[in-house]
Amino acid sequence: MKLKLGIPKGSLENATVELFRRAGFQITINSRSYFPAIDDPEIECMLIRAQEMARYVEDGVLDAGLTGRDWVEENEAKVENVADLIYAKQSFGKVRWVLAVPESSPVQSVKDLEGKVIATELVAATRRYLERNGVTAKVEFSWGATEVKPPTLADAIVEVTETGSSLRANNLRIVETVLESNTQLIANTGAWKDAAKRRKLEDIRMLLQGAINALGKVGLMLNVERGNLERVLSVLPALKRPTISTLSEDGWLAVNTILDESTVRTIIPRLKEAGAQGIVEYPLNKIIM
Repeated sequence: MKLKLGIPKGSLENATVELFRRAGFQITINSRSYFPAIDDPEIECMLIRAQEMARYVEDGVLDAGLTGRDWVEENEAKVENVADLIYAKQSFGKVRWVLAVPESSPVQSVKDLEGKVIATELVAATRRYLERNGVTAKVEFSWGATEVKPPTLADAIVEVTETGSSLRANNLRIVETVLESNTQLIANTGAWKDAAKRRKLEDIRMLLQGAINALGKVGLMLNVERGNLERVLSVLPALKRPTISTLSEDGWLAVNTILDESTVRTIIPRLKEAGAQGIVEYPLNKIIM
């Protein structure tokens, strides 16, 4: 059994390869090949643009792939959503497709775009958005550099953003959110019904979600005398439940916990003051719930 898996080429490519690495899969991409190597004999990878992924998965060219929910909706693809993977190229969060206009534009809502021109790569979803709002406007496909088209080549654009910084840099103002999106692991409906492929996909889902759960987290272990245990525990975040075990030396305990990486620099000095010794911080690749 070989699972044919699509890896998104482009902006999500590096983040996806890194996520798979944290999940335990080593993917090696050769710039001259569209077939990356992976250290799992049950998986065969192919690089596909995220915009086209859902279509190839729906048609069965691929058993599964990673792409944005935006492109699944754009293609109205009939596929199985195996997992929502909340990560993106910068912030590992959701992205938004927004309606944006020049700062100087009088447009205040989508209703003001009646009879106007909108440039976007997300043509079908934008047309459905206009239809839901009862607006008739011309939607033109944009091959790229969409932010520079208003006001000369278009009255407005629908563009994807994580932070809005690129839009602001081009003197554009967000009017409304058209669609929220995040990365999904999707599967062909036939492949999802195949017992062996489904089990493999469920294993991949568990490992990828474990890798996402570990983002921004670190492990912390330390030793403490029993008499100082309560003081040490009072320093740790109240909602955390550390593992406590006895050491070979009488009266000493080992404490092991998981913390947000951003808090550790504040907590470690307080732990030392409370009597903790042998404090070790270590990175995490996966947290399986």
